[in-house]
Amino acid sequence: MKDYIKLLRVNHYIKNLLVFFPMFFRGVIFDSEKLIRAGLGFICLCFVSSAVYILNDYKDIEKDRNHPTKKSRPLASGRIRSQSAIIVMIICLGVVLSVSVVLKSFEGAFCLALYLGINVAYCMGLKNKPIIDIVILASGFVIRVFYGGFLTDIPISKWLYLVVTTGSLYMGLGKRRNELKAQTDTREVLKYYNEAFLDKNMYVCVGLANMSYALWTLEMPNPRISWTIPIFIVIFMCYSLDVEGESDGDPVEVILKDRVLIAIILGYAICIFSLLYIV
Repeated sequence: MKDYIKLLRVNHYIKNLLVFFPMFFRGVIFDSEKLIRAGLGFICLCFVSSAVYILNDYKDIEKDRNHPTKKSRPLASGRIRSQSAIIVMIICLGVVLSVSVVLKSFEGAFCLALYLGINVAYCMGLKNKPIIDIVILASGFVIRVFYGGFLTDIPISKWLYLVVTTGSLYMGLGKRRNELKAQTDTREVLKYYNEAFLDKNMYVCVGLANMSYALWTLEMPNPRISWTIPIFIVIFMCYSLDVEGESDGDPVEVILKDRVLIAIILGYAICIFSLLYIV
């Protein structure tokens, strides 16, 4: 069972919490109908992302076997057979299709299809194309937010869109930076990158993310939310410290392995919750 949990990348489900962002920041997180729809959307995102991870691992079995850490993955190590993994992937997609029918959201279904299509193209070869690979990594976060907005009929602020887009590009660049620095990854695309290029563009993206967030707070219902701007900046500073250190650059791994960063994020969430729902 542990191997199947690893195959599904359950620890990466934390990314799918983005589906609740439109509700949370709109101040309607306690709307039961919207919460149920967003919850079902979360399930869809979890299963469709697991299907993509399985496909990616299936395509990269041979490369992963030559990688110092990826060789221990269930498929690369042989603990799970390829045929079994394909069956699990089909089951995941079946669950996504079934839940999508229940949700009856054309826009939401389009987001899932777009996410699946882009990531299948990524697995099939686009991950070897410089810049395009980073854009695809970032697009997954953006699609998650819009998916949540479509399911709950909440329009996405242009500033929230820019915060998520620039922040996601920053994390994607950071992931490639650390893979390049470690010199242990077998990704073909790394030969096109250098640390100077990745560093400069990371700085641009993190600066734009901070600026977009500051402008976003100005249109929020409670003007005091602008007080959280320094906390938001500190979150990126802590993340940068990890990414430019010894981490592998994967956003989930970076966050889950840094207790201080987790504490700051929780503190930020509590502040936003208080300003939107209590004060």
